[in-house]
Amino acid sequence: MQLPRSINKWLAPYLLRKRNNGPRARHLILSICDHFEPFHKADLYTAIQRAKKWREEFLYLAQNFLDSSGTPARHTFFYPIEQYNEQVISIIADLCACTGCETEIHLHHDNDTPENLHAALCAGKTDLARHRLLSLCPEGNIVFGFIHGNWALANCHPRGINCGVAGEIDILQNAGCYADFTMPSAPHPTQPRTINSIYYSRPESPEPLENGFASAVNAGQRKGLLMVQGPLGLNWQSRKWGLFPRIENGALTQANPPTLQRMRLWEKLNIQVTGMPDWSFIKLYTHGALPGNQKMLLGKPMAEFYRSICEFSLSDDTPEIHFATAREMVNIIHAAEDGMTGNPNNYRNYRYQRIMGQHP
Repeated sequence: MQLPRSINKWLAPYLLRKRNNGPRARHLILSICDHFEPFHKADLYTAIQRAKKWREEFLYLAQNFLDSSGTPARHTFFYPIEQYNEQVISIIADLCACTGCETEIHLHHDNDTPENLHAALCAGKTDLARHRLLSLCPEGNIVFGFIHGNWALANCHPRGINCGVAGEIDILQNAGCYADFTMPSAPHPTQPRTINSIYYSRPESPEPLENGFASAVNAGQRKGLLMVQGPLGLNWQSRKWGLFPRIENGALTQANPPTLQRMRLWEKLNIQVTGMPDWSFIKLYTHGALPGNQKMLLGKPMAEFYRSICEFSLSDDTPEIHFATAREMVNIIHAAEDGMTGNPNNYRNYRYQRIMGQHP
């Protein structure tokens, strides 16, 4: 019998996960990955207004909140390529050019085929690249980060819905995907058993999201797709009915905005490249085009969060905070794998470069 909220999949791994008894990480790399869907229950006019609001109001956060290395607040828009609209994307591209935010690929699909999926990814990649979005790999090819719509990455929904392509991971890699940022999905039933990890999927595995190869220092090149997970655990400071701990999954919503208390919990979950204890990675997610979330993310709650963590990082005994896009986070992960040390700010462009070049 499936337990409520799919906790049967991940509670045991969470409780049994080996805790790091070493020193506290000296640097926290923070990335907000937005399932940005301006057409959600909206017409074109509304979608344009939602994008314009981000362009007009995020600039305040970028100008007023800098991390420990002087980098402005960052945001990564994972845009659903099946909803491509030139007007909307042009607005987002303007925002990215002005602030250092970036755009990656999001996709909702169902009952799909491998051939159609590959064609959709390549077409979406071309559409976004025309706006000087996405990135280039060292060989000069266009590459992208990915988030699966409805969490059903690699056809992992128990009911077989919202995807349909069991070999999706291989297709993503062949189309130019450099990393996936879909998980965690709890309490959704697509949540895998593997949690709080940075790892590589197992090529051609029937369960590509499970039991992958850990991202590690000097482990050599991995053939699978890099999977960058966000935090998943229990928040005992926030209890349902005053009794049961709530699930902490890194979601930023109007009802559950980011706070310094949550930040400390994310830090304790200690998502790292094995063998590099100085750097910890905190990948959060949101749905930033929804009106309630948009109000929170562009308003006082987010400003207060940025202010609190910037003050938090000034103390001598606390880690430095580094705001990063999804691409920058992956570059820092690869730098760690190659044995780089010191300030992770030095490795934002370590492997993948923005198409439009350096930003503010």
